[in-house]
Amino acid sequence: MAACSPLTPIFERRAREGRVSAEIDLFGTAPKLAGAGLSAAGRPRLSIRLMVGLLYLKHAYNESDDSVCERWAQDVYFQFFCGEEYFQPHMPCDPTNLVRFRQALGEAGVEELLATTIAAAVQMKAVRPAEFERVIVDTTVQQKAIAYPTDSRLLEIARGKLARLAQRAGLTLKQTYEREGKQLRRRAGGYAHAKQFKRLRRVLKRQRTILGRLLRDIERKLSGASTEQQASLQIWLERAWRICRQRAKDQHKLYALHAPEVECISKVRREVANIIVSPAHKAGDETGRSVGCSLPVHALPATATCEATGTTCRAFWPRQLPRGRDVTCEHRRG
Repeated sequence: MAACSPLTPIFERRAREGRVSAEIDLFGTAPKLAGAGLSAAGRPRLSIRLMVGLLYLKHAYNESDDSVCERWAQDVYFQFFCGEEYFQPHMPCDPTNLVRFRQALGEAGVEELLATTIAAAVQMKAVRPAEFERVIVDTTVQQKAIAYPTDSRLLEIARGKLARLAQRAGLTLKQTYEREGKQLRRRAGGYAHAKQFKRLRRVLKRQRTILGRLLRDIERKLSGASTEQQASLQIWLERAWRICRQRAKDQHKLYALHAPEVECISKVRREVANIIVSPAHKAGDETGRSVGCSLPVHALPATATCEATGTTCRAFWPRQLPRGRDVTCEHRRG
């Protein structure tokens, strides 16, 4: 019977000049993993490399515990991936060992595996570290109280909001422009519908002038309010100034006065006007409940490995979609 030859020379990667290329060891040399490692109780455990390799292969090829073990016994590529030096014509372990290994691994072990995978991908230059600054979570769509973000509507809402807050704070304004603001808002809607854009621009210019006058009047008289009221008014003043100064081609625009964290990432012309996302808050928060379970697995390893703060985003529709229609939005920009 001929002697068995090792598998390593068969799968060597060579460069064009013939030299052996350096391989990235995804598993490393550590004999321990969070939650699962060496144990002196009972039968010696199987190697971490074998068990982790089986888990990777199981999820990569959508196999069950039984089928991945059976395929491992027949596939030389699977065995080399799991660290075997020679071909083994038998199953690596009982399928129930994978169940117990996952239970011993726990959530901390899965996060460590994900962090190791990300680090290996960065080291192999398969991905750039900048791609981990934002973590995309595939989650269900949830409605948010955001209307279509037109400039005329935002300017009128900012004017009305600041006028009410100033009156509650006891500030006597020179003029609130209540009547003219409503008229301009109605005229802007008519001009936009009739595609009379020159007249629409004149109306928007007048609305910005009115809002600027109101903001400067409040800033001059802000010292007459209490400290708590000044702090509250200052927040709304900053948002109103952003709306007053932003233009159509600007970046990082403010789309809602009450929700400054939202941003528009795509436009769908037929079903909805804008697809707006909002950064999810901490896991367990009321606003971050839909992606709270995904944050510990996705955001933390990416942050630890790439030293960047990931921003997990959720999608919100400004209005309901017609039934029976699915809209898929892919955010391809960094």
